[in-house]
Amino acid sequence: MTTIKQVVVVEGRDDTKRLKETFGAIDTIETRGSAIDEATLERIRQAQAKRGVIVLTDPDFPGEKIRKTISRAVPGVTHAFLPRREGVPDHKGSLGIEHAKPAALRAALLHLFTEMPDAPQVISQQDLLAADLVGGVGARQRREQLGELLHIGYTNGKQLLRRLAEFQISRAAFLAAMAQVDGGQHDKT
Repeated sequence: MTTIKQVVVVEGRDDTKRLKETFGAIDTIETRGSAIDEATLERIRQAQAKRGVIVLTDPDFPGEKIRKTISRAVPGVTHAFLPRREGVPDHKGSLGIEHAKPAALRAALLHLFTEMPDAPQVISQQDLLAADLVGGVGARQRREQLGELLHIGYTNGKQLLRRLAEFQISRAAFLAAMAQVDGGQHDKT
C-alpha cells in the first residue's frame, strides 16, 4: 500500500473509512460539512505546519466551498481532485469521495497541486475563448474533460483561469490536453 505522509482533509467519516480501506494507515481531518468551524481550521493549520495537508473534498459545489475556505485560512495547502464521474454512488446517495474506487483515489493522490496565488498567468481568457472553454455550447463539458485530463477538477470559466495560473499549468500541458479534448481521445468511462 502507498503511504501518505501528509494529513488528508476530507468531509466526513465515510471518506476517512474509504481512504483507510485504500491506503491502510492514513491520517485525516474531517470538516463535517461545509460550515468549517475555527477549531477545525486550527487543526488543519497545525497539520500543515507539521506534516503538510492534502485537501481531498467531494467533486461538487459544497466540496469546492470547503476547498476555498481552507485555502483562504491555510495558504499553501496541497490539493487533490477526484473526477466527478469517480464519485458517483452505485445506488442512492450524493456524489462523494466515499463512493470512489481505490484506483481512482490512488490516481487522485498521485496528482497533487499547491496553490501559488502570485503565479504569473500563462493562459489567458482569450485562450479559453479560442478553445471553446467559456461562453459557448458544450463549454461546460469541455472544461470538465480538461479538468480531468489535467487533474485539476471541474471548474467554471472564471475558476479555470485562476486554477490554471495558481497550479502553474504550463501552456504546453494545456495545449496537449486541449488536443485530446478536440480529438475526442478523452475516455469518459
